[in-house]
Amino acid sequence: MPDLLGLLSYGTFFLVFATIYGLVVLGLNLQWGFTGLFNVGVAGFVAIGAYTSALLTAPDYPDQIGGLGLPIPLGWLGAMATSGLAAFIVGVAALRLRHDYLAITTFGIAVTLQLVALNAQGLTGGPFGLQFIPKPFADVIADNLAWNLAYLAMAATLLGLSYVALERLVRSPWGRVLRAIREDETAAESLGKRAFRFRLQAFVIGCMLMGLGGALYAHFVGYIAPEDFLPILTFQLWTMLIVGGSGNNRGAILGVVVVWALWTLSGNVLRELVPAEHQARAATLQVVLIGLLLMLILLVRPRGLLGEEAIISRHTKNSAGEVQEE
Repeated sequence: MPDLLGLLSYGTFFLVFATIYGLVVLGLNLQWGFTGLFNVGVAGFVAIGAYTSALLTAPDYPDQIGGLGLPIPLGWLGAMATSGLAAFIVGVAALRLRHDYLAITTFGIAVTLQLVALNAQGLTGGPFGLQFIPKPFADVIADNLAWNLAYLAMAATLLGLSYVALERLVRSPWGRVLRAIREDETAAESLGKRAFRFRLQAFVIGCMLMGLGGALYAHFVGYIAPEDFLPILTFQLWTMLIVGGSGNNRGAILGVVVVWALWTLSGNVLRELVPAEHQARAATLQVVLIGLLLMLILLVRPRGLLGEEAIISRHTKNSAGEVQEE
């Protein structure tokens, strides 16, 4: 029984992180997979959500701004609002840039945010981070495994709701305009669609999901610090999306599970095989392994494990030439 309980506890821990990453990758998929926005600053928007929710909900921090002690749901809403506001400001300034310049800009913003988190000690706690971030249900669920299961159910519910909402959005006329802009922005504008406005909307919604993912991370771990939001996080999330298949929300979630499983499995293997004094250096092999997986997927399945569905029309003609709806 202890082994089964340990396996269940580990599986729950794994799935909680997978659902949190799933939320973030769904936001990234809306930006890149459906709109073609090359956002390389994902870690920065995740950090904004995490720090906002922590500052709104944690108890008073001595000699520091924040610690308002608000209810956790308000912290999550605040995280989404702050990430969306930051995305709006960045989007107005940068979304008219081409793909490569937009990537450079968003990467620079993410690095700047990480440096601000590292140095603005009066707001973010500096390198020591923020502690005592409240955990939902902690006052009524004392058992650690039961609490992890409850948190998993809540995170999975949020992921499911986000998935359904995004599916309805991308299959609506609004989503079809996004794909048209992705394929040929000039042609879309010639049809009267204001491409910049649609790109900005997709960018803001995607970043709001990233902020919510960051808030869920903060309240699950109970502690955040600048090293949690390094550029390697953006690399992991992009790999998840490419492996699963951009332009497909089911593929995005599948990619999260596959890459996160490989990441955790390789970490466990390295801890078993490499002596303790060399494990810090051996950890870089995980990055190499993920890079090799990405190369393999791009060579074998360039569209990912579940590529974007090819939708030509909802109407087809039968043998008699009559139009019918599928």
